[in-house]
Amino acid sequence: MALEAEGNKLRLQDVLARPGNEMCADCGNPEPDWASLTLGVFVCQACSLLHRSIPHISRVKSVQDTWDDGEVELMAAMGNSAAKAKYEQKVPAFYYRPTHTDCKLLREQWIRAKYERNEFEFIEKQEPYSAGCRDGFLWKRGRDNGQFLSRKFVLSEREGALKYFNKQDARDPKAVMKIETLNATFQPAKIGNPCGLQITYLKDNSTRNIFVYHSDAKEMVDWFNAIRAARFHYLQVAFPGAGDEELVPKLTRNFMKEGFMEKTGPKHTEGFKKRWFTMDDRRLMYFKDPLDAYARGEVFIGSKENSYTVLAGLPPSTQGNHWNHGITIVTPDRKFLFACETEAEQRDWIAAFQRVINRPMRPQEYAVEAHFKHKP
Repeated sequence: MALEAEGNKLRLQDVLARPGNEMCADCGNPEPDWASLTLGVFVCQACSLLHRSIPHISRVKSVQDTWDDGEVELMAAMGNSAAKAKYEQKVPAFYYRPTHTDCKLLREQWIRAKYERNEFEFIEKQEPYSAGCRDGFLWKRGRDNGQFLSRKFVLSEREGALKYFNKQDARDPKAVMKIETLNATFQPAKIGNPCGLQITYLKDNSTRNIFVYHSDAKEMVDWFNAIRAARFHYLQVAFPGAGDEELVPKLTRNFMKEGFMEKTGPKHTEGFKKRWFTMDDRRLMYFKDPLDAYARGEVFIGSKENSYTVLAGLPPSTQGNHWNHGITIVTPDRKFLFACETEAEQRDWIAAFQRVINRPMRPQEYAVEAHFKHKP
């Protein structure tokens, strides 16, 4: 019996070593140490916990456990590559494929979409997010009072906009968000809801935030992918020669870095104030509160070729900062001074700024930079 178990363990290791099986079938995490006996896929521990939420579809087992002949044969017959060919055969280009760094909601709904709802085997099951139009009610945070209230949202690819209405029978929308500048990112911790989505758009070339959620996880992820679908089709028209691999990274983006820092004003004599900062591509925005609708200010971060630099520390004469770990951003026009609470935060912020500064500017980013320079 012990010899048989040892033999099965070695056979399972051989199966695990096959191409495709070295990464989690669902999130791409390396060296998966669990398996779904019913689906024949190898998954990481985090995804195995999500598989447990669909026990009628998936039964999981650690690769360290004792395996019998039949179980090993099943894994050998399927494996991650064959499962991908079956369960992901018709994933739309715009559909977001989560990685191990994404929130639980996205990963769980991806797993359910594949194995429970079979959305990528039957195109008709993709209608909720692929039609280019969508309407429904989402809970939206009030700009001034912070209360979440039910609001009607309408996404229209034809009109090139996402709109919301304060009253159900209102004819005129409270806001019109052009698909051209729309971004959506899941922010469960910040919003305080597992389905919390932050939607940003440009209004008069300044960033506007709205925060929404839905009690149904699938509904919220469908909205997210509907926004991505609308953006995908918009970009296909805007950049007719571009392929999917070029357009897909532009559909939605997570913020490069967020957190509290202190800042001072342009004369560097004002006292430092604690603010919430968001690094969204080349826009560094600061808010009094993480859930503010509008930024108190925005800083454009260009490239090193255009004389943008980030330095650790503050000029020697600086006063008024309570936090000791300073950062100086040098732009062609002025210096911006910030202070972080810890050395680790300072290091992370500098790394984020450096990534942006090291990247050459695209032609359209020069127009954004020019707008920032002419701001009153």
